[in-house]
Amino acid sequence: MSNYPFMNETQSSYDRINNLKAFDEEKTGVKGLVDGGVEKVPSIFVRPLEDRSKDLGTNAENIGVPVIDFAHVGESDGQIDKVVNEIISASKKWGFFQVINHEIPLELLEKMIEGARMFHEQDDEAKKQIYSRDFFSKKASFLSNHDLYKSKAANWRDTFYFNALTGEVDPQELPPICKDVTLEYVDHMVKFVNNILQLLSMGLGLKPKHLEELDISKGWSLGCHYYPACPEPQLTLGTNGHADITFLTVLLQDQVGGLQVLHENQWVNVEPITGALIIVSNGRLKSVYHRSTVNSVGPRISVPFFVQGFFSSKKIYGPIKELTSEENPPIYREFSTEENLTHFFSKSLDEIGIDHFKLHSLS
Repeated sequence: MSNYPFMNETQSSYDRINNLKAFDEEKTGVKGLVDGGVEKVPSIFVRPLEDRSKDLGTNAENIGVPVIDFAHVGESDGQIDKVVNEIISASKKWGFFQVINHEIPLELLEKMIEGARMFHEQDDEAKKQIYSRDFFSKKASFLSNHDLYKSKAANWRDTFYFNALTGEVDPQELPPICKDVTLEYVDHMVKFVNNILQLLSMGLGLKPKHLEELDISKGWSLGCHYYPACPEPQLTLGTNGHADITFLTVLLQDQVGGLQVLHENQWVNVEPITGALIIVSNGRLKSVYHRSTVNSVGPRISVPFFVQGFFSSKKIYGPIKELTSEENPPIYREFSTEENLTHFFSKSLDEIGIDHFKLHSLS
């Protein structure tokens, strides 16, 4: 049926490492499998039975992630205070919230989703030219599963990454098929993130520019995730459950659905809202566990904007001194962006999280 040796193997007989290498060397990702007519999920993507059997349930009730309306945020101090309180409350309780009426044009959001789709659905040869697992040295790269050789099971997902972890952006390194919309979208994202950082600073009792002046929004990466239709979605995931190690993540998703957030020990579906942006907070505000399921229909597109700080910066991040005291001592130690990201890429996605930086005496 196929030239892919890993597509016809059974869970008990296949040589996992060799099959991972065979998949990797094709450089066509999960979409390449689907285009090749795969009818079953290859074993390298099948989650271990013990993991599937321990899976938490999904809340069937109408519990929604908080939605915060920015429509009138600049009209009065009272309106700003209302939004600040809503953001802090959602960040502490959920670590997750959606923003509507954020002034980023709906047309641009739709164009970004379409640009991501166009990249992944172009000819394989164009994508193979930038296929790479060397995330740090390349501004733009295409790959499937950054933790392919470290995870228990590969995720049903391909990704195009574009990063400015050194603070520099070279438009010529972007694929022509999505260059213009990506640059426009990133420009809006940096401004939007700084607005969120100001509101978070105010909510934490800091000067409005406190978090923005840490320069964390100047080092970022953009992911364009592509989740093809899956023939056996119950056997795999689009993204394993994890907590982001970024300062902040802004997620744009299409209308297919599949994103879930762990809340009160159960998975809650994050239903798509047209024009909404999803914010994942971190630190003193809850660092939330979330994942993506896959569907038998598709593809699904999501575009996370990760705010990480400069990779090579000597700046050290840690607990905000204005928010700590003898009564409220630091829980985490200080670290650099380089240490944070190096740890991230050394582990399976479901093994990482901010707890790595907890002070030993408190862990």
